[in-house]
Amino acid sequence: MRLALAALAALSLAACNSPADKAADAQADAVEANADATAAQLDASAAAAKAAAEAGTDTARVDAANTAASLEREADAVREAGEAKADAIEEKADEKR
Repeated sequence: MRLALAALAALSLAACNSPADKAADAQADAVEANADATAAQLDASAAAAKAAAEAGTDTARVDAANTAASLEREADAVREAGEAKADAIEEKADEKR
């Protein structure tokens, strides 16, 4: 995933003309990569909570399943927020062109 992001960042930087465009694209790529990394950590925590749910008592299963669902929602929100912030950075750079 990081290799793909790095390749995408390199391509987007090569396609830009001005240093400001390059900086905005690099910043947008970094924001998105950070959001993806955070979301991946949340997904891993959700998977651990699901595993705990399977191993626990009925009450523990419900609690762990609820925790997993909450972490998955948070991961999705982090990804979406990162994408939105990256898009806003790129749009702002486009307006300056």
